[in-house]
Amino acid sequence: MTLRSTSGRLALAVTASFLLAFVLLGAGVHYAVSALLVEDAREVVRADAAGLVELYREHGRQALRTELRERLDAQDDPDAVYALIAADGRVLAGRYEGHAIARAPSTRWTEFVERDGDERLRVVAQLQRLSGGDTLLTGVRLRSQGRFLALMLRTALAALLVAATLGALIGWLTSRWVSRRLRSLDDTAERVGGGELALRVALDGSDDAFDRLARRFNGMLDRIGELLGGVRHATDHIAHDLRTPLTRLRNRLEELRDRPDDAGREAELDAAIAETDQLLHSFGALLRLARIEAQPPVHDEPVLDLAELARDAVELYTPSAGERGIVLRTQLPRAEEAPATVRGDADQLFQMLVNLLDNAVKYAPADSEVEVRLRRERGTVTLAIGDRGPGIPPADRERVFDRFQRLEAHRGSPGTGLGMSLVRAIAHRHGGHVSLGDNAPGLEVRIALAAAETGRG
Repeated sequence: MTLRSTSGRLALAVTASFLLAFVLLGAGVHYAVSALLVEDAREVVRADAAGLVELYREHGRQALRTELRERLDAQDDPDAVYALIAADGRVLAGRYEGHAIARAPSTRWTEFVERDGDERLRVVAQLQRLSGGDTLLTGVRLRSQGRFLALMLRTALAALLVAATLGALIGWLTSRWVSRRLRSLDDTAERVGGGELALRVALDGSDDAFDRLARRFNGMLDRIGELLGGVRHATDHIAHDLRTPLTRLRNRLEELRDRPDDAGREAELDAAIAETDQLLHSFGALLRLARIEAQPPVHDEPVLDLAELARDAVELYTPSAGERGIVLRTQLPRAEEAPATVRGDADQLFQMLVNLLDNAVKYAPADSEVEVRLRRERGTVTLAIGDRGPGIPPADRERVFDRFQRLEAHRGSPGTGLGMSLVRAIAHRHGGHVSLGDNAPGLEVRIALAAAETGRG
């Protein structure tokens, strides 16, 4: 594990964060304890000074000098500090010279350092001006407090060493855990790249970031598998369904070449051109299908009124439907109702409507009707197109979405077998879902798309 790797930098970041947090916490605790000890010492000094000032007021300077000398000689409290300094700077009692006091800050409280052998002792003292002009210094050496803080500092340094070791261990374990979680993803990607397309990353069910990443990775592999399966499926159907018209076209061209006269040549050429047009139409539909499936979702597409597209498509097919006596009935949102707005590609949505109407009109019996219904409810725009034709058995309804898949009952009718594949691809790109149902009699195709807000107030 080196610092160039992400796991190494992660381990270093965890260790540094752990140590920084410990140092900040230790510094805060040291400062708080030190301030508390100083405040306690000041309380002791304040109470002691108050008693001495009261003695001075009641019995005068001499009584105070005597009291201070007795306290210093008795050594009951070796850390107590006393001094009485006259107005002219002479030390009347105590062991401190006048210059030590003179260097003290001109505040009521002062702190200075005293040497006791090799030990440097911090002194907290209070200066009070007495009524006679004298100055009383009352203080205490922070000997025990200093030793406690020194012990605390040594303990903190030892704890810092433990924290550094623990932080490094936690960082290392964290980096190992991250590497192990990513190794499964990396191994799967390597094996999939090597050809094991059915392999998927194992999920642990924790729903953490790594588990969600693995789920999205598996979803991506599933989508790639679907696209590859579609390519293989399309290739198989191209080889199967296009072989017959190509063979027929070749045979006609050979007959034209071997025919000695021009009898019937024009009809044969027309048939060959029709075959060629049908082949070109099939390849064009395949290209459109591949392009639609490769496009990203329509998150950034403009908002469209699906009702207007439906009206245009119905208007386009009304003449051809009228030739067979088929009536196109529409149930579209009225002006006062919520508009059937969706976000998407207008050309593709219109292509979807045209394919559905073409199938409905093609398989509907003469003198029947085709219904086009569109409504918006609960954030969904639902399009339903129903006819009165033979319908599709429930067992075969999913097959019609496959490329070049045509049911046996419809083999003789014109078409490429790609219309419903295009419908499903367009609906999926627009975040929708296609379902087939029984129209009793006939077939009903229902498409549910996510509704889009128009932004009108």
